[in-house]
Amino acid sequence: MTDYELSHGYECVNLYRSGAIAKIELNRPDKMNAWNTQLGLDLLDAVRATADDPGVRAVLVTGAGRAFSSGADLTAGVDTFTPDGTPDLRRVLTERYHPIITGIRQMPKPVVAAVHGAAAGIGLSLALACDLIIAAESSYFLLAFVNIGLVPDGGSSLLVPSRVGFARAAQMALLGERIPARQALDWGLINQVWPDGDMALRADDLVNGFAAGPTASYAGTKRQLNHWLYQQMDAQLEFEADIQQEMAGSADFAEGVAAFAQKRKPHFTGH
Repeated sequence: MTDYELSHGYECVNLYRSGAIAKIELNRPDKMNAWNTQLGLDLLDAVRATADDPGVRAVLVTGAGRAFSSGADLTAGVDTFTPDGTPDLRRVLTERYHPIITGIRQMPKPVVAAVHGAAAGIGLSLALACDLIIAAESSYFLLAFVNIGLVPDGGSSLLVPSRVGFARAAQMALLGERIPARQALDWGLINQVWPDGDMALRADDLVNGFAAGPTASYAGTKRQLNHWLYQQMDAQLEFEADIQQEMAGSADFAEGVAAFAQKRKPHFTGH
């Protein structure tokens, strides 16, 4: 195992270093690394600090505890509202989440996601923004938005179909079902699957290889792939945010959140 030393401990994120490797660890294990306001702010700062550090040549993104990330923390509520009292999900996305996703895509060094447990909602978007995804055999992937009356965000409406195609992306987005790691590998959603006890070591091996490799070549390759596949990312992120804001004022979203809090099946009315 690679020996990492804590470089910066945020409230909800840990930033570690080992030579030319940086490890960004989501650190709300009691909440399965669900995103609240502070985690979003901490993660954005960690991504920017890592991208700007010329001594970092490879990055590992992972989660503490039992999961990579279970998505948005629905129990935390929303801290920003529009003038009519609707949760301002558009502002949350554009000001906090989008810079994280684009920051990883534009980072001039390879970024590997090491996934165990759940990678759901915005947590899945985070993993998909990385260049490679390595997963534990027991992990699963989930576009959970529809289950609470929302739509995919964080770039997942682009990142998922670009990996698995339209039919499978539609299945994930509309059905909101778990995709086990082996199925995700077969679909092309992720890159590698390893037994649970081996995954962390394999992830370390991968980033160690990147840290010793041709950094400028990796950066150039990312620029090529971004230009070919993700040239429309900024526009798609804005489009997602607009539609998500439409959903924010819906009765179905309110019902979805209430049902989640009450641990019951939601009763959607289509409004």
